[in-house]
Parts: sequence; C-alpha cells; structure tokens
Amino acid sequence: MDLRRRALLGVNGLRVLLMLFHTVARIMAEQEVENLSGLSTNPEKDIFVVRENGTTCLMAEFAAKFIVPYDVWASNYVDLITEQADVSLTRGAEVKGHCGHDESELQVFWVDRAYALKMLFVKESHNTSKGPEATWKLSKVQFVYDSSEKTHFKDAVSAGKHTANSHHLSALVTPAGKSYECQAQQTISLASSDPQKTITMILSAVHIQPFDIVSDFVFSEEHKCPVDEREQLEETLPLILGLILGLVIVVTLVIYHIHHKMTANQVQIPRDRSQYKHMG
Repeated sequence: MDLRRRALLGVNGLRVLLMLFHTVARIMAEQEVENLSGLSTNPEKDIFVVRENGTTCLMAEFAAKFIVPYDVWASNYVDLITEQADVSLTRGAEVKGHCGHDESELQVFWVDRAYALKMLFVKESHNTSKGPEATWKLSKVQFVYDSSEKTHFKDAVSAGKHTANSHHLSALVTPAGKSYECQAQQTISLASSDPQKTITMILSAVHIQPFDIVSDFVFSEEHKCPVDEREQLEETLPLILGLILGLVIVVTLVIYHIHHKMTANQVQIPRDRSQYKHMG
C-alpha cells in the first residue's frame, strides 16, 4: 500500500509540475513582446511585436487617438458642461499580448497605466461560391482611461477609472495570410459606461497582422483598405488620362504627317481652266 501510495503521489506531483511548467511557459510566451517605436519615422506611430517560441506571431503599427467627452462644473458650480479630451497613444508604451490559432490579442498601456487599449483579433472561415475562405478581423476594442489624470482631464467631475467598449465590431477585415494596411484615418465608436457619452477612436497609418506571419519581423503581402485604393486611383487617374491624351496627339500628328507627305507627291490638277491648253 505504501508503495502504491507513493507512486500515486509521485504521479500527481508530476502532473502538478507539468501544469505549473505549462503555465509558466505560457506566461513567458505572453511576455515575449517588444515596442519598436524607435524604428518608426512617424513620431505619432507605435510599432508592437508579439513573439512566441522565438517567432513573431503578431505585428502592429499604428497611430491612435481617442476623443473622450467628460463633465466639468460650469462657472455657477450648479450646471455641468461637457469638455473633450484628446488622448493620443504615446510612443514607448508598455505592451502585452498573446497569439492563438484563431484568436490573438494586443494590450497597450501608457502614462503609468492611466490608459489601456485592448484589441482582440479573430480568424474565421466562410463558405463562398469559390469554396471555403478564411479571413481575420478586429472583433473587439476596449479602452480604459483614468479621468483623474490631469494632463488631459482638467477638473473632471466623478474622476476615476472608466471603461469603453466596442459592440459587434467587424473592422479591418483581411484575407487570411495577409496583413492589413491603411494610411487613411479610420474611426471606431466605443460605448462608455456613461450611455450619453461615446468615445471615438481614430486609427491612422495602420499596418497589422495578427496571424500567419511567415518571416520573423516581416509583414506578409498587404491588403489595402478601400479608402487607400480609391485615393490611389484618384492620384493615378489624371496621369493615365494625360498619357492617353498625349498618345492621341502623337498619333494624330503622325497620321497628319503621313497624309501630308502622300498628297504632296500627287500631281496637282490646276483649278484654272485656262491652264488646260498648256497641258499635254
């Protein structure tokens, strides 16, 4: 009995040890993150990298700003008026994250954790006329802010921690295996704990890939956002039209030159009938 009990205790101890090892390994993997903002030429843009098992599994570059309404007392100290704070994601922010097969998450903290941004990405499969296709998207955004932070919030009423969340979000939709890129500004509305106040998140200079990164620290092929594609078309359309117009002018001049040369070699029949007697 003692041997069986010792063996059982040994097996249970081994299981506990393996579970502890797995938990520690998972925590270490989640903490393997880097802020590479110093590599960006844009002073407003942050670059975040999440790595697990020595391999990049999530990369994100973007500039973010939050427009946050908050209440202050009016001059009569009876009425409330609404002010607006513009909170930007500052460079050098603390970052956490983890990657999964169909769900990845990025967390960013700045100004001594007075502000926190959580972005959840999911990968989904869909049946289409061409067969099954997979895409990923930004499915949830959570923004936590402390209105007692004096840099952006001055004399805020009911100062303290507040949380704003997205609802049924489906943003940055991208084919699986590709990265999402968009230079244009994109806005996402977040519902605050105060139902009368909506927080606006503004993203710009975005380049994100939360799944299927093939090369370490390298984005896969870009999937351009519709706004960028439209702006690129608007920029190139005048050039294309100019080239077409120039080609039409050149062709017209060539045809005119050939026609003029051919008609110059033909015998000119005099229009004055009096000259007919000298012919022949």
